[in-house]
Amino acid sequence: MPDTSTTPFVGGIEAGGTKFVCTVGRGPQTIEDEIRFPTTTPDETLARTVDFFRPWHERSPLAALGIGTFGPADVDSASPRFGHITSTPKPGWRNTDFVGPLRDALDVPIAFDTDVNAAALGEYRWGAAQGLDTFVYLTIGTGIGGGGMVGGTLMHGLVHPEMGHMLLPHDRDADPFEGVCPFHGDCWEGLAAGPALEARWGQPGHTLPEAHEAWDLEAHYIALGLVNLICALSPERLILGGGVMQQAHLFPRVRINVQELLQGYVQDPALTRHIDDYIVPPGLGNQAGMLGAIALALGAVDG
Repeated sequence: MPDTSTTPFVGGIEAGGTKFVCTVGRGPQTIEDEIRFPTTTPDETLARTVDFFRPWHERSPLAALGIGTFGPADVDSASPRFGHITSTPKPGWRNTDFVGPLRDALDVPIAFDTDVNAAALGEYRWGAAQGLDTFVYLTIGTGIGGGGMVGGTLMHGLVHPEMGHMLLPHDRDADPFEGVCPFHGDCWEGLAAGPALEARWGQPGHTLPEAHEAWDLEAHYIALGLVNLICALSPERLILGGGVMQQAHLFPRVRINVQELLQGYVQDPALTRHIDDYIVPPGLGNQAGMLGAIALALGAVDG
């Protein structure tokens, strides 16, 4: 077990569209406290967040705070709108200043990034991406989001990666479903996220039996997105988290679909003999986002 005696004491926020997870600690083995509550209005949610951290900060000052958030969000520290949620479909949250109220209340350095980049950083530091410098982390659940690293650096750019909104081949004769994305209809998220499963089949995905036809179609759409990422970014590993991927039987279906779609074009043993180690669940399980927020905070302390 790593020595954490000199590791800074920090706070982390996994900010999801459905719930917030707030925690304080130093890493996976030293989480001191945690709270979960629904994501309601910005004022109410951020007030509950401050109420959790303030007593801890008064007893054991936090060295920094890390936030991994749903989005879209402005994560460019040089931008005048840094720390804002921007064009989100989440009711009431568009153009919300997320970082400002927390900085005013706690007066600590704040690292702010997407929830998937935060989870990717957690996996890099403690999970399934240890030892890699180019990989992709995806969450497939209420939405589809992707982040990760290229050359050991978290992915950023014009804004931040929006992998879930890639446009995929959609055979409307085989699948006439229009998709649920409010912006694009049948993008990857619109066809394969949890709400798409429920809208297409009339019940939540987790209630569908393993033999249901939904899962072959779901695996096909997931694989289409992964093949685009493999060809565009050449990641050393694909890590798939989120509620939909809790259906463990999806992993072998997705791996087979990826191999069939690539048709041998990308020649590497990772995609043939070792694909079970290439397309994998998070090493940190459902704690990837929470621990990723801690990792962001530790990075802010490290500079």
